[in-house]
Amino acid sequence: MAEVTAAMVKELREKTGAGMMDCKKALTEAEGDLQRATEVLRERGLASAAKKAGRVAAEGLVESYIHAGGRIGVLVEVNCETDFVAKNEDFRTFVKDVAMHIAAASPQYVRREEVPQDVVEKEKEILRAQTLNEGKPEKIVEKIVEGRIDKFFKDICLMEQQFVKDPDKTIDTLLREKIATIGENISIRRFARYVVGEGIEKNEANFVDEVMAQVRQ
Repeated sequence: MAEVTAAMVKELREKTGAGMMDCKKALTEAEGDLQRATEVLRERGLASAAKKAGRVAAEGLVESYIHAGGRIGVLVEVNCETDFVAKNEDFRTFVKDVAMHIAAASPQYVRREEVPQDVVEKEKEILRAQTLNEGKPEKIVEKIVEGRIDKFFKDICLMEQQFVKDPDKTIDTLLREKIATIGENISIRRFARYVVGEGIEKNEANFVDEVMAQVRQ
């Protein structure tokens, strides 16, 4: 069995944020393999996070993020259990990361349960038509559609998106790791994303008039 040194424990602790004894146990179980020890801690962290997920989280922060010279803005509410954690720098950094991710990845909903059923059915109709147009056998169309609708959820639901700063993790994984590290339930409750000019029908006639006015000057 490989020797577990203090330097190895320190490195694992800095990488994962777990306690020293937990790091030592994980390294011993992984026979000194840092990557496997990280996985062991993550597995245990996720398990402990799941136990905390049912607890009420009514404190927290509303964070803003402005990008692209003020052309994209995000407001996000992330809840925790206590005001103490709401002031914790690690929690605040997590909330900022979530706001930044929303600006970059443009999710439409927090979780797939929030997607209206009529939106889901409409998307299934489109996917079904696409699949048939591709010449796929009708008997397997529904199975293909179910796989593609799952991809649809991963594209539009925040919790299922790959974290822009670490694509190996989803936002859900990132959240569970943060719960394990901080020791309280954390919940991403809601968000709003604004883009300058989004939803406004551009008036082409006015644009032409403006150009012509500049030409005449």
